[in-house]
Amino acid sequence: MQVIDPDTDPRSEPSTGPHDVITMGRIGVDLYPLQAGVPLAEVGTFGKFLGGSATNVAVAAARLGRRTAVISRTGQDAFGDYVHQALTGFGVDDRWVTPVPGLPTPVTFCEIFPPDDFPLYFYRLPKAPDLVIHPDELDLDAVAAARVFWMTGTGLSEEPSRTATLAALAHRARTGPTVFDLDWRPMFWTDRSRARTAAGDPGGVPPAGPELGPEGARPYYAEALRHATVAVGNLDEVEVATGEREPAAAARALLAAGVELAVVKQGPKGVLALSASGERAEVPPLPVDVLNGLGAGDAFGGALCHGLLAGWDLERTMRYANAAGAIVAGRLECSSAMPTPAEVDAALAAGAVR
Repeated sequence: MQVIDPDTDPRSEPSTGPHDVITMGRIGVDLYPLQAGVPLAEVGTFGKFLGGSATNVAVAAARLGRRTAVISRTGQDAFGDYVHQALTGFGVDDRWVTPVPGLPTPVTFCEIFPPDDFPLYFYRLPKAPDLVIHPDELDLDAVAAARVFWMTGTGLSEEPSRTATLAALAHRARTGPTVFDLDWRPMFWTDRSRARTAAGDPGGVPPAGPELGPEGARPYYAEALRHATVAVGNLDEVEVATGEREPAAAARALLAAGVELAVVKQGPKGVLALSASGERAEVPPLPVDVLNGLGAGDAFGGALCHGLLAGWDLERTMRYANAAGAIVAGRLECSSAMPTPAEVDAALAAGAVR
């Protein structure tokens, strides 16, 4: 883990100004096997890391020198304590990460079968605290003032987080770069109301019911896209949001839905970005020996925020974000693997991750 020295790092100094990046969404603990190519049932040792997509993006941007914060919630437990310690160590503002009594901090396991098979196992029951973000708890002025605001599709999957996320977007009112990470995780989109009825449970947190599928999610994605200025997703995610899978068609559909910049990640084919002004960038991936591809998208996201804040042109931003993602794909962990500016610059200069 990168540890911030409060005597030398400017990110540790108190500030009343706006954050460079505020993210809102998943947080938790990643327990990743320290052996690659071994089934989870046979793994003997694990590493513990800060996790959650929105959290990783904040860490990635902080590693690039940006002042960042996360809006999320944890359990009131030892893993929740660890999350706060890790955020502080990475220089990420944790003031809006609050506990939810009675719910455990989520834990995620993975299996590592390079180069392209990384099954995830989410432990987020009976309900993840990061889905219990209430609208009246939000610091809407801080959200509006942030130079970049980043939210995720998972935050739309359940109440009250769905209403809180849409309230944050509406209050921000596109006053600056507002990024919608499409972040499609079908197992999170379940119908708890139907499950409660079936179980005869009149209160509390009901068990998850049947998956709602893309059709159930698409109206909420459409509402969020109305408030976002940037949309980012892989081929599966853009198809959920727009019904289009062909990259250029999906990017055009995202622009038609209201965003000013559409970024479509195409895996081994690289990334395609289209802007409403007609700017286009199609950038191939940087060669890398993949160890664990799970954090690459979040590193890409943090670097995308960095490029937006720097005012770079579209191709430079995409190349930089691709390089950041490739670096993390060659490492085991996610949050603590996020690259520094010097590491990204070196990878770009070399034309590969070494």
